[in-house]
Amino acid sequence: MATLAQPAGPFALGTFSTPDGEPFPGLLARGRVLDLSGALDSAPADVRAVLERWEKTLPLLHALADDDAHEWQALEGLRVHAPVEPRQIFQSGANYRQHVIDLEVAHRSPDDPRTVEEARAEIAAVMDRRAAEDLPYVFIGLPTTIAGPYDDVVLPSWAEQPDWELELAAVIAKPAYRVSVEEAMEYVAGYTIANDLTDRATVFRRDMKAIGTDWLRCKNAPGFTPLGPWLVPAESIADPGDLRVTLRLNGDTMQDESTKDMLFGIARLVSYISQTARLLPGDLVLTGSPAGNGIHWGRLLRDGDVMQGSITGLGVQRTRCVEGTS
Repeated sequence: MATLAQPAGPFALGTFSTPDGEPFPGLLARGRVLDLSGALDSAPADVRAVLERWEKTLPLLHALADDDAHEWQALEGLRVHAPVEPRQIFQSGANYRQHVIDLEVAHRSPDDPRTVEEARAEIAAVMDRRAAEDLPYVFIGLPTTIAGPYDDVVLPSWAEQPDWELELAAVIAKPAYRVSVEEAMEYVAGYTIANDLTDRATVFRRDMKAIGTDWLRCKNAPGFTPLGPWLVPAESIADPGDLRVTLRLNGDTMQDESTKDMLFGIARLVSYISQTARLLPGDLVLTGSPAGNGIHWGRLLRDGDVMQGSITGLGVQRTRCVEGTS
């Protein structure tokens, strides 16, 4: 297991288990863990159940974090699972300005008369207009892709170009439907880290290009979304629009960007999604990945690779890639 970095704020939530036990919702504070299924009168079975009563439970969590009377466990002796099991995952694409510019320049036509500098300037202007005038691009993923923050990532044999995409994930606190941008942040319980893996070779359909993107095939293999380690309450993150997103591959830094580079911030994403879908407690809103994906470096994931992802105040996840057999 990776070194367990402490989260921002006085406490965080997570899902834990003893080596031979069942997972339980836990409160992490001062390097120790309290089983919330026994410490709260509501006896939540999991973290999602804690979120179902978030406004009532949050003050109790503050009190418990400073309470030495309960039976705490050492974090080092516990297995850390994905912090929450979402019912729905909403994924934002093309949401980092520099990332989109890099991709557009890299894929421009061979007969494009513009210099690289001219192309970058034109694409940057388009991105700025898009942020000001257009709508986010959001698609949906399956909860079966969720894996723990220290689990192995199985690369399916059919995935020819598996790639990393480290992202800030917002966790929903209460049902949200048709909420405004101004009120959207009231529906966010907290934040965690997601690595939204993608097989670049199957993003677009080969049999009929007019069909477009195939998100089922390229993003929804089991375990393709390592999540966590912690769910950090929103109140402990001063500005989610100014966090450092860093991914290292075998120790080399591949992604290192601020969430300032997002075209659409969390409030706009949550509000936009809620105009169509009803968000539920525990749902994830993935906010897009910054520049520095494997397709940019010409280096995709392979057996034995170790990814270490961190976001300011949210801890560190560490996953190893293993070759799948099917």
